[in-house]
Amino acid sequence: MVTPLLPLKMENVSVRRGGKTILGPITLQLADEGISILLGPNGSGKTTLLKTMHGVERPNTGTLQWNVGAEDARLRQAFVFQSPTILRRSVLDNIAYPLTLRGVKRAEARDRAEAFAARVGLTRVLDQHGMVLSGGEKQKLALARALILEPDLLFLDEPCANLDGRATRDIEEILLAVRAEGTRIVMSTHDLGQARRLGDEIWFLHAGQLRETTPKGQFFSEPQSDTARSYLRGDLLP
Repeated sequence: MVTPLLPLKMENVSVRRGGKTILGPITLQLADEGISILLGPNGSGKTTLLKTMHGVERPNTGTLQWNVGAEDARLRQAFVFQSPTILRRSVLDNIAYPLTLRGVKRAEARDRAEAFAARVGLTRVLDQHGMVLSGGEKQKLALARALILEPDLLFLDEPCANLDGRATRDIEEILLAVRAEGTRIVMSTHDLGQARRLGDEIWFLHAGQLRETTPKGQFFSEPQSDTARSYLRGDLLP
């Protein structure tokens, strides 16, 4: 039986840059199911928190403890950035790339990549160069490239920030399907409508501090912090 990846326990985690604390200290526990949505104004620390949890940002203080060893944890999660890196190769080979890095034979990797391309609606562009795709198609490619690893945990940093309504709807449908299959999702967004549609719980950050973590319904009806209430009113936060 495979040991569950989660929970992830963070204790007094903080990140400093240039002598200034930009995140934390934060203590929280990431449970094993659902979609957590990170909300907060620009500069609140959302991306830094995601990167720290994923391990690409090293905290200056505190600890992160997975339910498994660090190397196993690294292999069982994936990250989709707001502006994904597209390799100078076909869509099919872009999606297959993570598997080839892990030693999967090219033919098998390409077969599996074709299946994941179909899941995100990229079958008709498999042979196209990845660099010529539209913004929405590039984000779907990035999602397929993350999902092909079959991660237990998926991090997303504002994946729909630069997309139109149709592309956003497509991405949201994919994420809901992924959640239904059991993948844990932690995702940042500035779109309150998207947070309402996708989130099970809301993490609200301001000035590097995690002001509250509450169920979605409670956050939008009765936020616990003054800053969250101001944010929902559309006030400019310092």
